[in-house]
This record gives sequence, C-alpha cells and structure tokens, in this order.
Amino acid sequence: MKEITRIGVVGAGNMGSGIGQKLAQEGLNVVLVDMKDEFVQRGIGTITQILEQGVERNIFTREEVNQTLGRIHGTADLNELANVDLVIEAVFEDENVKKDLFKKLDSICSKDTILATNTSSYYVSELAGATNRPDRFVGMHYFFHPAKNRLLEIIPHAGTSEETVDLALEVGRLHAKTTILVKDASGFCVNRFFSPLLSESVHILSEGIANIATIEEAAKRAFNIGMGPFELMNVTGIPIEVHASTTFGRELGSLYDTPKLLRVQMDSGKNWDLSGAVDESKMEAIQDRLLGACLGAAAALVSEGIATIEDTDRGAKVGLRWQQGPFEIMNRIGIDRSFRLVEAMTGRYGDFKMPEILVKQKELGKPFEFQFVDLRVRNGIATVTIDRPEALNALNETVVSQLMEKFAVAEADPNVRAIVFKGSGKAFVAGADIRYFIDNIKNGRIDDTCAFTKKGHEFLLRVEESPKITVAVLDGLSMGGGSELALACQAIVATPAGSMSFPETAIGIYPGLGGMIRTARQIGAELAKYYVFTGKTISAQDGFDLGIITKLVRPQDLDKAIAEVCSGAKPKKYRPREIPAEFSDLAKTCSAENVKALFSGKKPAGVPDNLAEATLKALSRKAPLALRKADELIDAQQKVSIREAVDLELAELNYIFSTEDALKGLSSVGGKPPQYSGK
Repeated sequence: MKEITRIGVVGAGNMGSGIGQKLAQEGLNVVLVDMKDEFVQRGIGTITQILEQGVERNIFTREEVNQTLGRIHGTADLNELANVDLVIEAVFEDENVKKDLFKKLDSICSKDTILATNTSSYYVSELAGATNRPDRFVGMHYFFHPAKNRLLEIIPHAGTSEETVDLALEVGRLHAKTTILVKDASGFCVNRFFSPLLSESVHILSEGIANIATIEEAAKRAFNIGMGPFELMNVTGIPIEVHASTTFGRELGSLYDTPKLLRVQMDSGKNWDLSGAVDESKMEAIQDRLLGACLGAAAALVSEGIATIEDTDRGAKVGLRWQQGPFEIMNRIGIDRSFRLVEAMTGRYGDFKMPEILVKQKELGKPFEFQFVDLRVRNGIATVTIDRPEALNALNETVVSQLMEKFAVAEADPNVRAIVFKGSGKAFVAGADIRYFIDNIKNGRIDDTCAFTKKGHEFLLRVEESPKITVAVLDGLSMGGGSELALACQAIVATPAGSMSFPETAIGIYPGLGGMIRTARQIGAELAKYYVFTGKTISAQDGFDLGIITKLVRPQDLDKAIAEVCSGAKPKKYRPREIPAEFSDLAKTCSAENVKALFSGKKPAGVPDNLAEATLKALSRKAPLALRKADELIDAQQKVSIREAVDLELAELNYIFSTEDALKGLSSVGGKPPQYSGK
C-alpha cells in the first residue's frame, strides 16, 4: 500500500473543515479547497476557533494547535489537488453539484489519486459514474462533528477495487476513526435505522397517541439514551430528517417515509416544543412502536447484507453514542419480544417485510452472538484483530475465547509464517472487562475468575512459545491485560501513539496475566516494580529504549515494519540488555530497601527528591495488599521458570480477589478513587 502524505478536502463548511481538522490533528497534511478564498478562510477560522477552545479545556497544547494549523493549506484552486493521494468531497447534498465536481477532479488529479465522497444521501456508484476511475472511488461518510465523532462509514460500490478499500480503511486508522464497512445502499447503515426512529416518533405525535414530552421520555427509556428524538431533531436540524426520510421513503418504502407533520414543522421554521407533562400510562405502547421501527430497520439492513450485526451496533454506539446497539437491545428485551414488535411494523406498513435474520433468530430460540475477533491471512501473515473499539477492545470471556479460536486457526495454517495481533480503533487492548470480576466477587464465583485467568495464561504461553512469529501492534494505548498480551508476543511493533501500563494496584489487584513476569525478565525486577506499583505509562519511545518494543515507526510505516519483523528471525526478547541511564533513578526507587521505606510511608532514598515524593504519592493511592503481593510475586517469580512463575501468580488469585480492597477498587473504576482499608 502506498504511503499517504497529502489529502485534499473539498468544501470548507462545517463538515469539510471538521474533516480537515481531524486529519491535520493526527499528523496528515491537508489541502482544504472551496470555491472562494473567503469560504476557505472562514473554514480555517472555524478550525482555529475549535482548537482554541481545546486549549482552554486543556485538550490541546499551544504547540499542538500550531502544528495542526501548519498542516492545513487553504486554497480556492482545485488544481492544487493534482498530486494528493486522496480527495474527500464534502460539499452540500446536491447530486449534480457533486457529479460536476468529480468530473473536474477526475481531469485534474493524478491517475493514482483516490476520490471519495462524504455523501449521506446518494449512491456512491452513481457519483463514481461521473469519473473515469470508478475502481478508485469510494464513500467515506463522516458523522457530525467529524473532528469529534469517531465513526466513519467506508462504502465501496460494486466497482471499487480492494486496494482502494484498503487505502480508505488505512486513512481511517491514520486519523483515529472507528471504521465500519458498509454496502452501497440507500441510507448506508446508521441513518438507515436511525431515521425511522425519528419518523415513527412524529407519526405517534400526529396520531394523537401522546404528547412530545411523553414520547421523548419513552424513547430515552427504551434506548437508554440521553436525548429524545424531538430534541435530537431540534439540535441537528429538522430539514435534515425531512431530506433523509424523503430519500429513504422513495427508495425503501413507507416505514422510512416522511410524516406530513414533519414537513409542516419544517415549513414553520420552528423547533419542536419539548414542554409538557409525561403520561406514564402511554409508556409501553410508545416504546413498542419506537423499538419496532428502529429494530426492524436494523434487522432489514443486515438481512440485505448492508452491514454486519457487529458493525451496525458499533455504528450506534460510536456514531450515535448509544450505550447499546440495536442487536444488543434485541438481546436485552428478548428475541421473541423483538420479533413481535417488528412483526407489528409489517402490519402497520404493508410494504415492509419481516427481516430474514430475525425470523432465523426466533427459530434458533437464542440471543444473537457477536464476533469481536477477526482473522485475515495475506502473504503468509495472519492478522488477528480485536474489533471492539467502542469498549477499547477490553477482554472478556467471549473475546478471549474468540482470540484463542482465531489463533488456533492461524497457527494450524501451513501457509502462515507469522501471526499479528491488532486492536481496532484508538486502543490495542484496554485491559479486562472489570464487570466480570465484580460480578464474580459479588456472586461468590471467584473460582470462575481463577479458571478464566488460568485459561488466559495457557493462551499467552502458546502465543509466546508458538513456532510461528507472533507480533503485537501497539498503535494506541494498552493497559493491564492488553499490555500482558503484547508482552507475551515474541515481538512488538509500535507507533508513537502506542503505550503500555499496569493500573491494577490502583483497583485492588495485581497484574494477573504475566505482566510482572515478562516485564521483570526484560528490564529487571526493580524497574518492573516501579511500573507495576505506580501504574505509570511506558510510552512507545521508552518501551523501545528499554528493548521491550522491537520496532518504533511512523503510523505510515506500520505495515512495512510488520512485514519486516514477520519475515525476519525470531527476536530474542529475553536477551541481556543495557538499561539506559535515564531509567536508573526509577529502578532505584524500588530497590529492596526503598520498597520497605515506601510501604512504611517514607520517601525512597538515593533518588531525586521530586521523584521520591511523586512515587510515594502514587503509592499512597494504591491498594496496600495488592502492592505487597505484587512485590512478593515479582521477587519469587525471578527465581523460577516462566511456567512455574505463572503457577505462583495463579496461586494468589483467590486471595487477592477475596479482599475487601479488591471489590472496593474494582467497583471504583470510572468514579472516585477509593480509600483502601488494607483488608
């Protein structure tokens, strides 16, 4: 795949400027184009204003703002896009305007330039037809605000080449988007099930069943969302829903069509009046209607092969910020009830047919099962991707089981010489799913936690000892179990966005999947204790300097670096190494004598005073029982083989998860740090 260096964005309005901003924020050079220079400058002004607000909120530094703006070149001359790698069209929704633009771009741009449309209304194939490069044409549908909303729908049409799809996905990765692959169909994925929710709300109102306040509350409860459909229309603009539903109604049928009252409201130029009393007696009937419309549309699009159930749910959770996607909601309320609610929609809207996927699921009599781990083999390299970005790829029983399954398939394939582990989105793996541990403690099932952890250890030993080269790709943060998975691999390739950390002692437990074992064997017990005790992040640069990370490269060079590692000899990760001098003070803070001092509430000796104070302060927030157990284990594990060290770690799990501190710490995640009692 060719390196992406410059991307053009045509249209400097809210969408175009937001797309350009996000690309530049993530280190890509952008050419921002509009018809007039004043439009371009307005767009750059909008970007500047948003970045300045970020400085005020401590999201960006002044240097980061200057670097971002320095990567954006504004112009009113389309000819400056002649040699960019990709052009993203973000002009207003007029099919003829878009086609005219693409005809011009087709004549101006290099034959290698990929053209992409941000349309939300038109078929990608129709717009591609305006060019002589349909194989290098793709849909890239962003969601408002594109500098903040992480979702990106990638929409190839029938003629889009595989190379173009790969490049679009790569661009999504390079500017930290969560990408979902969607078929070229009316409404694509997210809008296809979201629009009927809004339209059905208006139908309920126009039929006099309930007032707006009641419908709003019913929707919030049914979908567990913070903003109801009428408020959402007020925020995004009523004309947008009229435009969407008009298109969908024409293409897809009456379930998706525009209610008359919606047009009336748009013509009035007023927002919906959200005031009024909530009528509790109407809740169930309204929820049934809203769920039936939305879930029916979601099931229909999956039945038609437009998107997978996983990507449909991901679109809802990332793009719309729902806590659960449509298929998770169906599992929650039950497949039988979901079937009845959607069946009612087929009676209400005669041209809407019962989706095949829901018929089959009802026959199976069980909830939907989700695939969170993907396997792809290309040129002798098997890539295992944890695809749960909405949860930062957190590990749970399902994910670990699927990881083991995909790994076994890859390892058994005689054509595979290397197995690469990746995480989708902005994280590699952000640790384990904490709720699983909490539930087991509260329900007296700590033995289940121990069995789950033992299974995880067995898997990581297989990864470490595999006859095939195993590689972890850190292109984002990894924490806890994610860092332990990376350390079990024979090599780690990282970008500057990568990092590792062990936050466990802050939540009442210790790293339980070999993180202490493998870190100490590479950088020594004292330095390993520092990172485990404090939970401090090991940046990609620090990890490379310490020899933990095999290669550290620019995001654009990631694929090349992976290929080099996979085609070379197996790295000797436990080789003797010289620890750089800049880490010596960190190691000294956790010498045997200084650990005793720290555990007694005293500053460590022989290190700079600011480091001593910071380390003591960090440990004051950790669970004392977890710290002491981690200290004991790291010392004991250094004296035995890795497999014996694993047994030592497993032997203490029941104890640590039985402590009051463990339940208190695990339950505090996402909230106020706990005060530990040491019990």
